Amino acid sequence: MSENAEITGAISSSDDIKTAEKFKEEANEYFKKQDYNRAIELYTKAIEVDPTVAVYYGNRSFAYLKTECFGYALTDASKAIELDRNYVKGYYRRAAAYMSLGKFKLALKDYETVTKARPNDKDAKTKFTECNKMVKKLAFEKAISVEENKKNIADTINLDDMAIEDEYTGPKLENDKVTLEFMTDLLSWYKKQNKLHRKYAYKILLDIKAWFMAQPSLVDISIPDKSKFTICGDIHGQYYDLLNVFKLNGLPSETNPYLFNGDFVDRGSFSVECIFTLFGFKLLYPNHFFMSRGNHESATMNQMYGFDGEVKAKYTAQMAELFTEVYNWLPLAHCLNSKVLVMHGGLFSRDDVTLSEIREIDRNRQPPEEGLMCELLWSDPQPQPGRAPSKRGVGVQFGPDVTHNFLSLNGLDYIVRSHEVKNEGYEVAHDGKCITVFSAPNYCDTMGNRGAFITLNGKDMEPNFTSYEAVPHPNVRPMAYANSLLKFMC
Repeated sequence: MSENAEITGAISSSDDIKTAEKFKEEANEYFKKQDYNRAIELYTKAIEVDPTVAVYYGNRSFAYLKTECFGYALTDASKAIELDRNYVKGYYRRAAAYMSLGKFKLALKDYETVTKARPNDKDAKTKFTECNKMVKKLAFEKAISVEENKKNIADTINLDDMAIEDEYTGPKLENDKVTLEFMTDLLSWYKKQNKLHRKYAYKILLDIKAWFMAQPSLVDISIPDKSKFTICGDIHGQYYDLLNVFKLNGLPSETNPYLFNGDFVDRGSFSVECIFTLFGFKLLYPNHFFMSRGNHESATMNQMYGFDGEVKAKYTAQMAELFTEVYNWLPLAHCLNSKVLVMHGGLFSRDDVTLSEIREIDRNRQPPEEGLMCELLWSDPQPQPGRAPSKRGVGVQFGPDVTHNFLSLNGLDYIVRSHEVKNEGYEVAHDGKCITVFSAPNYCDTMGNRGAFITLNGKDMEPNFTSYEAVPHPNVRPMAYANSLLKFMC
């Protein structure tokens, strides 16, 4: 009996082998068409017929990576390696999954295995070198961050030292304040691919940090009976699609309030434009424009998926650090009319979590790998009851019973979350009690999904959905500023 057969406890028949291969080939075709979910279904069928083949798990792992199911990708890659220790792509896939989860030391170990197996493989050597740099960089940053009285970057910024050059013709703050004229000028200035002056950019960041620092981790919002309120999901640096939301639904104002539910940046290569637009509207309408933290408002995600590189390319490394300080103060959730809870990710690994407990979370930090703050940013719903380990490798998956129990305990009607691509830009699950909204259409220029936003009014709080297609953008590809190890993700 072969080693592979011993692992699975059975030898596959020749008919099974042919059937499984057919499923694999069909899955490969869907993968090429970027229909990753269908590819995953077919790789799964191949595995069900013949669970002894490492390649099936390796291919499904790659498809899971493409759909951001990093936990599943990691499990499949490990299974492929278990079946065939010499299957080099298995180590590649597992390293990519570890990288996506910010587990750089474990990724480095797998890349080292690949370079030993393929000493002449330039790609493997490059990935090993890049990953090694990342491990050393993080170790250095950790060493210097233990200084007890480390100064905030915000305290080191001197706006008086920043002169406005005569040739600058872009938007200008009036008496150091954001105005409607400034915002309308900024929208058109950015649309033409121009850059906001660094003095104004820094001023916006300093002011927004001060505002967010005064907010609780859970913000209560009151919506009058006859007033409209809009909830948007992930934007992910897709500035021209953000402009389209405003075209379809109107600019933010005191009579047209918005909540943007995290993941404003990364992947899309106009993240700087997105974040300053949103921060500008927050300063202009502080009580009618709201922003929740997403899992991509974190230093590790920004270093991997492009925002950190984009800020350094368009401004400075100092500004990139200042963004990290600002993101640490973003609220984690919003409660609308004491009826609807909105968070980026989802619910929790335990049943007794209350709104008051969320309100008291100490959020001024990088997202931890477990606990309430982590789960608010990372969790996902599942159709089956109960809980399961996250497909992402972080947070938890929660079923309809978990949602119903949470709503009952806290006197809520339903929850709104984002965090996941949906074909129509939204999905209603858990008997209408768990709604997903995702506002980045044709995500990463590859997924072909629509975007959506939710509108409701204070009287009945009934969600209404507007779904829309992607609009053209300048020829700058997604992930243009991302870490080279993750360029495969788009």
